Amino acid sequence: MRLTKFTDLALRAVMRLAVSEQAGPLTTRQVAEAMEVPYAHMAKAVTRLQHLGVLEARRGRGGGLGLTGPGRRASVGWLVRELEGGGEVVACDGDPPCPLNGACRLRHALRDAQEAFYAALDPLTVNDLVASPTGPVLVGLVGRRPA
Repeated sequence: MRLTKFTDLALRAVMRLAVSEQAGPLTTRQVAEAMEVPYAHMAKAVTRLQHLGVLEARRGRGGGLGLTGPGRRASVGWLVRELEGGGEVVACDGDPPCPLNGACRLRHALRDAQEAFYAALDPLTVNDLVASPTGPVLVGLVGRRPA
């Protein structure tokens, strides 16, 4: 199974924010620069994470992005499911639909494999993802400014 770039970006943003409280809140731009991704992509990920209740954005002086308590304790499996959406691994109902659609055993096997993938992530929390040695590396990310 392969995650979308959007899910990968959102997970990296959550991980970076999970270790940012020591140095104070970060802005969306700072997170984008640390992850070396375009600001617009990061802004979309941040918006989705806010809607999921994983992070909050505070405006004004001393504002910035921060993980919520539930966001910090969120299951990685739940988060990936939410970010990836309810789609299947294969597009059996695509245009044109697969001629094996009504009698295919592969579709069910792939659905089971997809759920097993998510289930393997269920016990992990965001806090688990930033345990050493990952956390110290995340803290040190400062990013490059585009030329």
